[in-house]
Amino acid sequence: MTPTRQASVRLTQFAHGGGCACKIPPGELEEVVSGLGAPLTGGDTSLLVGLATGDDAAVVTLSGQDLALVATADFFTPVVDDPYDWGRIAAANALSDVYAMGGRPVLAVNLLAWPRDRLPFELAREVLRGGLDIATEAGCHVGGGHSVDDPEPKYGMAVTGVADPARLLRNDTGRAGLPLSLTKPLGLGVLNNRHKATGERFEQAVATMTALNRDASAAALAAGATCATDVTGFGLLGHLHKLARASGVTAVLDTAAVPCLDGAREAVRDGYVSGGTRRNLEWVAPFTDFGGTDADTRLLLADAQTSGGLLVAGEVPGAPVVGELVPRGAHSIVLR
Repeated sequence: MTPTRQASVRLTQFAHGGGCACKIPPGELEEVVSGLGAPLTGGDTSLLVGLATGDDAAVVTLSGQDLALVATADFFTPVVDDPYDWGRIAAANALSDVYAMGGRPVLAVNLLAWPRDRLPFELAREVLRGGLDIATEAGCHVGGGHSVDDPEPKYGMAVTGVADPARLLRNDTGRAGLPLSLTKPLGLGVLNNRHKATGERFEQAVATMTALNRDASAAALAAGATCATDVTGFGLLGHLHKLARASGVTAVLDTAAVPCLDGAREAVRDGYVSGGTRRNLEWVAPFTDFGGTDADTRLLLADAQTSGGLLVAGEVPGAPVVGELVPRGAHSIVLR
């Protein structure tokens, strides 16, 4: 493919939204899946993590082995115009669910939807090449996949990993007194939305989204952490609410300590806020004491991230501490 041909196609213009901002709103999703997580009958206890707490991946133990399988799937519409970068971002995002559980990805299969009559397959090849390169960096095999003809391009991966069942990172094991660490800055959603609207390229956002959460996961486990989640489409506030709710605690967030990407606040100020971000904020509002936090900061904290960082209950070397868990109060989240 020539650079001119690739640059002339803006993939984000073929999608109604972009990246994890396209997720079904969390409140609607929880209503849809309610009651669908019943375990197997006959006293089977091999499912360690399922639907109950809305965690990042499913975890099941293998009979007679001190080994757990971690399974997840994630795909979305183009978040950037460059097909290779989109593939890299989507793969890093899918692999992140395994890292968020404390696991190691071992096998992935591609999930590809492509408008074959509207976009050349050479672009699809670049998407798949980007995904393969990130999986290779992670030491994860890619063993094929599945594709469909679709009016809207979508790409992601179904990933299987392994973990020590006694050393998982879960979203329901937080306890009062633990600090909260965040391993990537916020602002990916608003920068991606600005990119979609204007064509401006934000290298800092691409670098952040393509960075694996592998080292952050390993550092969290080494520090003795047992509670974590990754920050993606529901925003920091949405994922923090789910963690606090599952753990039966309240999260106190120091808004001044939360890192943001260069240009993120300006993008919020200029109105590049996705519908997904606004829905995130609407969902968490009843559970959040916003204090005197201004409107732009609230939107940034609810910003729908794509391939964001890990939110860890514990201190992670090199990551800022952005708050703490305290005994359960009237709200899931308190902003200060």
